[in-house]
Amino acid sequence: MSQLLIEQPEQHTQPIAAEATAPEWQIEAKRVTKLYPKPGSRKEPTAVLDGFDLRIEKGEFLSLLGPSGCGKSTFLNILAGLETYNGGAVLVDGKRVSGVNKNVGVVFQGYALFPWLTAQKNVEVGLEVRGIPKDERRERAAEVLKTVGLEHAANRLPHQLSGGMRQRVAIARVLAYEPEILVFDEPFAALDAQTREFLQAELLRIWEAGQTKKTILFVTHSIDEAIFLSDRIAVMTKAPGRVKTIFDVDLPRPRDSTVRSSEDFVHIRSRVARILEEEVNLGNAH
Repeated sequence: MSQLLIEQPEQHTQPIAAEATAPEWQIEAKRVTKLYPKPGSRKEPTAVLDGFDLRIEKGEFLSLLGPSGCGKSTFLNILAGLETYNGGAVLVDGKRVSGVNKNVGVVFQGYALFPWLTAQKNVEVGLEVRGIPKDERRERAAEVLKTVGLEHAANRLPHQLSGGMRQRVAIARVLAYEPEILVFDEPFAALDAQTREFLQAELLRIWEAGQTKKTILFVTHSIDEAIFLSDRIAVMTKAPGRVKTIFDVDLPRPRDSTVRSSEDFVHIRSRVARILEEEVNLGNAH
């Protein structure tokens, strides 16, 4: 069996390739530190991220795995401009992240839909905030609902939709204003296994069908989900989190459900699981 992944040695910085072949890094995190104060205490603040380094290439699909509490979602929020950080630098297209970036779209585990608005109107909300004219936002919302397979449900309210359909509306809302970067914070975690796998395949279909692939950072606790979706997987240490190991997932695209039972998939899973288990065990030992 051919070697299908590269496990990088533990390090604080990813090696920079020769200039002639250097990837186009769209996202760069350099020695990022994030501290949270302890409520009602004069003790030193808690470090959630410490020396966090990560580079994501333009058009890449990268998943972030790690033990609970290691700072995965914290970094996602920092990248989206929803949280500040205490040290290091986070760059998007070479510019330091400062506040919410309209070129970064966020999809959370909770759908965050307005219950009194139809699916169509929920998708239009973000466009209205950005000042898109009424006719154009109607057209764009209808188009993106079709992309996610929900054109038939455009006039339904959220309570009339299944969990999977509501999550597709949330994805459509982000896609509608065409951000360059998409960040997902465990978007399918609350769904049943069958719906989860269906939406994983739908996300890949949408991403691969785009004329220009979006850059995606996907936070998950599922090793199988990370492998099925990603070009690379970054595994974090226990808190305070940093990137411990990065795996290349060299499985052919487009991918379908059959890849999950392949020998190559199983091999990658065992390698990722071993590294992740090491960090989980270290966390439990303290």
